[in-house]
Amino acid sequence: MSHAATTDGFRQIHRHDGIFQESVHDAYKARGKLQEPTVCSQCGAVFHAGRWQWIKAPSNAHPSTCPACRRIHDHFPAGFLSLKGDFFKTHRDEIMHLIYHHEHHERAEHPLKRIMTVDEEDDVTVVSTTDIHLARGMGEAVHRAYQGELQYHYSPEQNLLRVSWSH
Repeated sequence: MSHAATTDGFRQIHRHDGIFQESVHDAYKARGKLQEPTVCSQCGAVFHAGRWQWIKAPSNAHPSTCPACRRIHDHFPAGFLSLKGDFFKTHRDEIMHLIYHHEHHERAEHPLKRIMTVDEEDDVTVVSTTDIHLARGMGEAVHRAYQGELQYHYSPEQNLLRVSWSH
């Protein structure tokens, strides 16, 4: 199966392509090993045992800013989920409830997976995320629940995923 690159650096992929294993360096990941424990001064997440967690910060925790809070501050999403179509318009509230529920469940276990913004653009609702896997997971949750058409476009150079769902 071949994938044609588009002029904007994105290419359409299929969810089983394995592309979601981030092979490029993400500028928002730590450049070196963080001191443990480290606490995010923005959200309170704690870097402990090699990962960010929602635990009580020890008194000796080093202050820093987690990658998700840096992305939010910089307005630099890793993923986008676009939702559109007549079915979406008539079921918007319940679909958005599903999306927020999915994000809440993911964020409880993975502090770096967060919704950044929800924007209305013409007839499209665009959800931006701090993590490509969250955008993919939300799109798949909507597709499982409501069917429709689900597409992925990934830019390896930018480590950016655009997920589009329509119905």
